[in-house]
Amino acid sequence: MKDYPVLMKQVIAREAGGPEVLDVIEGKVPQPGHKEILIKVSAAGVNRPDVMQRLGGYPPPPGATEVLGLEVSGHVVKKGSAVSQYDLGDAVMALVASGGYAEYAVVDERNALPVPAKMSLVQAAAVPETFFTVWTNVFQRGGLKKGETLLIHGGTSGIGTTAIQLAKAFGANVIATAGSEEKCQQCIELGAQHSINYKAQDFVEHVKEVTGGAGADLILDMVGGDYLEKNLAAAAENGRIVQIAVMKGSQATINVWTILAKKLWVTGSTLRSRTVEQKEEIANDLIGKVMPLWESGVCFPVIDSVYPLTEVVEAHRRMDADHVGKVVLEIN
Repeated sequence: MKDYPVLMKQVIAREAGGPEVLDVIEGKVPQPGHKEILIKVSAAGVNRPDVMQRLGGYPPPPGATEVLGLEVSGHVVKKGSAVSQYDLGDAVMALVASGGYAEYAVVDERNALPVPAKMSLVQAAAVPETFFTVWTNVFQRGGLKKGETLLIHGGTSGIGTTAIQLAKAFGANVIATAGSEEKCQQCIELGAQHSINYKAQDFVEHVKEVTGGAGADLILDMVGGDYLEKNLAAAAENGRIVQIAVMKGSQATINVWTILAKKLWVTGSTLRSRTVEQKEEIANDLIGKVMPLWESGVCFPVIDSVYPLTEVVEAHRRMDADHVGKVVLEIN
């Protein structure tokens, strides 16, 4: 006998705009396909791509629900006929293409992770989007190695706080940028060796200073715009730059000779549009290499604030304002 209703609460944006366009409405509880699990959602992470979708600039992939939300935690209440990794009642955290801001969500089991015993469901809801993003861009694409220097822009964002902790855990030297002295101190407390107030300091000069003129081996950037030219200047010879967002715009004027002279590698990626199989590769890496850290109580997501689903508008206002780490919706 099923222990879930036919209808559920879910969040959509009735039009493009500010937080006030978000509505909590009723919708049908989704049903899992052969390889999918139905999760009774305990909590859902709020992420910058959700804000972009709300603004009309980041639509869900074809065939995906318009319901917002890219990551959830909760318990399995139904599973498809081909599911082999999870049983009913298992606590999971999952990366979804959309549909996270709801009382129930479906996901392919290959894009779900078991919740470690020491991690709360609120913390677990803040894991998938940021840890999948950081792992694939910093470690898989960026190839960060022990002893290298990683420059992270936006050090107190959800991505930034995750990247600082993971880079430190795997033996890298971390430099982080942030927008105030208080935030810079928070980056240091998370494990950054150096933190730069980008409103008061030239981060290129500071990176060169603290690296003895060498520059950063790897740069993780979500800013875009004129930061690309600055990142080229701040990068070490044979350095790598990974672009994951363009908050200052997608256009940039750069000196291509800098790339040639320094033998730089510039790349970028998005996560949402990747296939289930591509996301599965990241999930397997996280289970094998990061799960031991979580099981020992290390590298947990930094939680800024928690709101009930009915206060999703306030949660998005918090995202648009000054925050440190992840904003989470608590649902069940």
